Parts: sequence; structure tokens; C-alpha cells
Amino acid sequence: MTEDMKRTLHNIGIVPVVKLDNADKAVGLAKALLDGGINCAEVTFRTDAAEQSIKNISKAYPNMFVGAGTVTSVDLAKKAVAAGAKFIVSPGFNEATVDWCVENNITIIPGVCTPSDIEKGLARGFDVLKFFPAEASGGINMLKNFAGPFPNLMFMPTGGINLNNLQDYARTSNVLATGGSWMVKADLIENEEWQTITNMCKAAMLELQGFEFAHIGIEDDKESEKTIDMLSLFNLDIKRGASSTFVSDKIEVLPRLFSGKKGHIGFRCNDIERTIEYLKDKGLTPKESSYLYNDKNQLKVCYFNEEVSGFALHLVRK
Repeated sequence: MTEDMKRTLHNIGIVPVVKLDNADKAVGLAKALLDGGINCAEVTFRTDAAEQSIKNISKAYPNMFVGAGTVTSVDLAKKAVAAGAKFIVSPGFNEATVDWCVENNITIIPGVCTPSDIEKGLARGFDVLKFFPAEASGGINMLKNFAGPFPNLMFMPTGGINLNNLQDYARTSNVLATGGSWMVKADLIENEEWQTITNMCKAAMLELQGFEFAHIGIEDDKESEKTIDMLSLFNLDIKRGASSTFVSDKIEVLPRLFSGKKGHIGFRCNDIERTIEYLKDKGLTPKESSYLYNDKNQLKVCYFNEEVSGFALHLVRK
């Protein structure tokens, strides 16, 4: 898989797994997903409408990242590609289908659930594989166990994932993105409940970020010590660091002006790179000069250019 495609899947974070019985409903569904903030869909070849559905979505929304799922043969892979699928997903490791995709430079994410399956993928140069059925095959614990012997491999777990366990998967280090169908249930599509689907997508994207209030930062280049002394009257722990002082774990006092006119408000999130893309769609712009990285080259700190009542917005990686 190319780096651009990995980045796209990672930043979206959720791949809706769609079963369409009627291709006439494909465009309406695609719009509902887009309105909900999800620019991606995996249309499964579980029905005869899949091929035409992919064509309809690709024509109406050419920038949508639409792929084909449940591709279990070379024949289906050819149909999916001809219809406009940008990637292929299979439930298992069908070697003939995988090899055809590799030979024709088609991105495929084959399904695995055992180390033997994984080794077949590694032998062919894969660095992203589908983990299916995820919950039935050990879920988070299995993925964590895979991380030891396969440290450079990423997974797209699918099967049994929903709003209740989405964050658990999002926080797992070897998960690139998750697949799920809870926001695109067959009855919602059949009844064209597009607003419900849009609302469920919005809820899923918000849950994926894992937002938590971290702290408020008071930036004062003249009276920072006075601020610390005043706050200490309330029996709060004082923890002095190299560049700032924390009064309890919720108030940070900095002896300099850094970002906002008054200071900053910090929020924790599961993945800063993904959350930046999420917040860009909401009108926020990251301040790239503020970026700090951890030893895995992942963003651990980021500020935004926008302010709230004089306070800059600030992300911290969990």
C-alpha cells in the first residue's frame, strides 16, 4: 500500500462496510456519509448491486475514497476495479486474488486472523492487513499480541466493532483504521434514513478522536510567580518543570507568552495527526511551528492558530 493511501485511511479512521441491495440508493448513502464527515466506503460484493453501486458513487463523488469488500475471487476483483473501486478488501487470504491484485498494482487489504495468514502477507510485501473477524478472533488482545512478532505491520480490524469499543481500537498502536457497519445498517439504507446515518457518522468520528480536557494554560511573562502563589492558597499541588509549573494537573502556568493572548486550553486525543484532519473540516488550522514529535515520529503536541476568548487551542497525544 502506498504511503498516500495509508495516510488517507489513517486520517479517515473509520471505513463504513456497506451492503447495498439497490444501486439506486448508493448516491444517497454516499452523501449521507460525506455529510457525516466520512469520505470513505467499502461496498461489499454480498449482493448483485455492488458493482453498479460503486459505479454510481464514483461518478457522483469522484473524490470519495470508495473500495470494494468481500472480494473472494479474481473475477470479482476485476469487476470491482472496472467499476471504479480505489481499493479491494477480502475477508480471507485468497492467494489467487491477492496475487492478481499485486501483479496488476491494485491495492488489496486481505483478511487474516492467524500468524500463518499474516506470514503469507509479509512474504508478498504487505504492511497493512485486515483483521477479521476482529472481536471473534481475540479483538484488542490479539492485536497487541501480534505487535510483538510483527512490529511493522498495521491492521484494519473489522467485525464486532461499534461505538462502544471504537476508542479501544483507535488507541491500539497497530491499528491503521477500523471497519464497521453499525452506522450503515441495511434497514437504514432501505428506508433512506440519510439523516440518521449522517448523525451516526458524526457521532462515530467524534468518538474516534477520544477528546478529554487536559488542562488550561495561563501564560504571563510578568506575574507568573504571583499567579502560582495565589493558586497555591487553595491547597493545590505545585509541580515545577523546566519550562512551566503545574498547579494540580489541570492548570499550567508559563512565565512567557507562547500562543494565545491569555494562554491556552489543552485537550487530549487518541491521535493528533488524525484529529488535525478532523478539526480542519471544522475550520481550525494547525500551527505547524508548534509541532513536537515523540520517539516514534508521531505528533505529541500541536497548537492551532484560532483562539477562544484569547486562549489558543492545544492538542496533547494520550
